[in-house]
Amino acid sequence: MRLLALSGSLRARSSNGAVLRSALALWDGPTDLADIGALPHFNPDLDGEDATPLAPVAALRTAVAAADALLLVSPEYAHGVPGVLKNALDWLVSSGECVNKPVAVVTASPFPTGGNHANAQLRETLRMMTGEVVTAACREIPAIGPKIDPATERVADEETLADLRVAMTHLATAATTPLTP
Repeated sequence: MRLLALSGSLRARSSNGAVLRSALALWDGPTDLADIGALPHFNPDLDGEDATPLAPVAALRTAVAAADALLLVSPEYAHGVPGVLKNALDWLVSSGECVNKPVAVVTASPFPTGGNHANAQLRETLRMMTGEVVTAACREIPAIGPKIDPATERVADEETLADLRVAMTHLATAATTPLTP
């Protein structure tokens, strides 16, 4: 089973990047990370029926289509989804690669809310795109700072790792279970 991850943070030493790397290490199968930082700003004029997708857009759509499941890991900015991640999803809205694709949303924040606003917004956007949001695989991780080992840039907190393991198991199960009509 191939997992494609999208990160809502472009920072090299992001705590959400550490969460993403930790989650990917728990996946039993090949993983890829989408390069959403290379995407142009979404513009419907560049995405019409007769338009040829720009190379970064085509690469994203191909990667999503090839994946058995998607993992979105993101911080929350100003109670919302970071622009880079929303932009990537905008490029996928009308192309159909997310339809019925199992997807998990994980947000992590230094605050006690765990990025709950961004998490809810991402789930709603993905549902509208008819992605199969695997609720049991979605997580909001509060107070992330001390849970990260700065030397390894991975989650070191055992309780958080155990919870991520459960989330990834739920996502893997959804990716291998056929949808019932």
